[in-house]
Amino acid sequence: MLTKTKIPHTFVIVFSIIVLAALLTWVIPGGSFERQIVKVGETEREVIKNDSFSFTENSPQSWQVFSAIFDGFVAKSDIIVFIFLIGGAFWIMNNSRAIDVGIYAFLEFTKKLEHYKVLKFLGIDNLVITLIMLMFSTFGAVFGMSEETIAFIIIFVPLAITMGYDSIVGISFCYVAAAIGFAGAMLNPFTIGIAQGLSDLPLFSGIEFRFFCWIVINIFGIGWVLRYAAKVKKNPKSSVVYEDDEYWRQRANTEDIGNIRYETPKAAWVTFIIILVVMIIYSVNMPETVLKVGNISITWPIIPVLTGIFLITSIFALRKSVHFFILNLLMFTILYLIVGVMGYSWYVMEIATLFFAMGIASGVAMNNSANKITALFLEGIKDIMSAAMIVGLAGGIIIIFQNGHIIDTMLYYVSRSMGSMGKIASVEMMYVFQTMINIIIPSGSAKAALTMPIMSQFSDLIGVSRQATVMAYQFGDGFTNLITPTSGVLIGVLGVAKIPFDKWLKWVIPYVIMLTILGFLLLIPTVTMKLNGF
Repeated sequence: MLTKTKIPHTFVIVFSIIVLAALLTWVIPGGSFERQIVKVGETEREVIKNDSFSFTENSPQSWQVFSAIFDGFVAKSDIIVFIFLIGGAFWIMNNSRAIDVGIYAFLEFTKKLEHYKVLKFLGIDNLVITLIMLMFSTFGAVFGMSEETIAFIIIFVPLAITMGYDSIVGISFCYVAAAIGFAGAMLNPFTIGIAQGLSDLPLFSGIEFRFFCWIVINIFGIGWVLRYAAKVKKNPKSSVVYEDDEYWRQRANTEDIGNIRYETPKAAWVTFIIILVVMIIYSVNMPETVLKVGNISITWPIIPVLTGIFLITSIFALRKSVHFFILNLLMFTILYLIVGVMGYSWYVMEIATLFFAMGIASGVAMNNSANKITALFLEGIKDIMSAAMIVGLAGGIIIIFQNGHIIDTMLYYVSRSMGSMGKIASVEMMYVFQTMINIIIPSGSAKAALTMPIMSQFSDLIGVSRQATVMAYQFGDGFTNLITPTSGVLIGVLGVAKIPFDKWLKWVIPYVIMLTILGFLLLIPTVTMKLNGF
């Protein structure tokens, strides 16, 4: 009798990849390009000098597979702390049952929409999934939302479970949507902006064809998720993570929602007043904010406006119950996240601080003692510990490649192999090359600085538009973000959603293959047609 093969734990899979990376350092010779500093916009970046590659002494990695784990934790410390703070903050908020109340209210609202025949025909759930995914895809395309999606997993996974779907649909709401938007980027300053700057192209030129590509990618990408969601809704056990979602099913149980006591303690009013005072101070100090969308800047009194809206909505929420006030806090936390990213170049430190403050405010509003808030925060960290651990472990993969000095060698070999191909084949090979590099270097800006100085010069030699080269980089940088084990964001998202890496791959690999093929097709017009900006 055959026994069922036991799938290795995610930690085992990632450590095995670290070992494999170390083995490659014994096979691939060491090498390096010379670097130089160039200015891209207002930022200085280190880029490769053309024709500067030279082989160096080999640096095989052996026992370093263990020290790489330590270095990986150090390198990914910002993402790890981000996950800890987000997990602790949301655990405090979850204890209030505010998110349960919000999900229940949202589902009750969607049921009422079924009275409209047109909406019922289209499917309320389909509209919800589509609209939320389009929103996050826009965020990914416009300002490169990526790390921020980790914070939304704790909201959308319970929502998806309560709607009758699974955790994969939950992370598709935000992470998958932002990833396909990132791949079809129109104004993303961290990818398109840097790649075009390094290629001496007008900033965000060729946006017309990029917008077309973004639409096509979203039609396919969202359609795939809708198809899978319908399958899970019809038969929940068909989900690849059905057993793993038991954790979320227990937490998302809204049957006892009627037992929640709707009240507003005095502590909630005090919390409201303190937050309002802080917001007023910031409104006075920052009466106007410059919001940047691509190369377009809009100056607007966004913080004073948000302060006024917060005042009005909070009073209505508090008169209803503290739960709705906490939901209002969550909504304004998200709004300030968007303003911070677009107006003040916020990254994980500022975003984590914002959510941490939200969690503390939620606990105080519920009239919890300092000790209880601390206990809840530590509970949240404990619950999310494995997610943070796997991010640090995955960081060790990149450390091995870097210490082995083989990244530049791989870059050199692949770029040299494209010299004798035709235009279409060359652009497609650039795409393949960028896709392969993305597995090792998931950072879009770092990859642009590493590859675009070489690729843009190569495109001139073969008579291909530099814009087409940027498109090849863009697609190659985007789709494989959904599978690369070196991505702290992907590993963090899966850890928070409690989805084993092997089960995620089972679902996402066909999806990524089809998206990759779509990328191949969308690159053909960049060579065969005369497009604006190309």
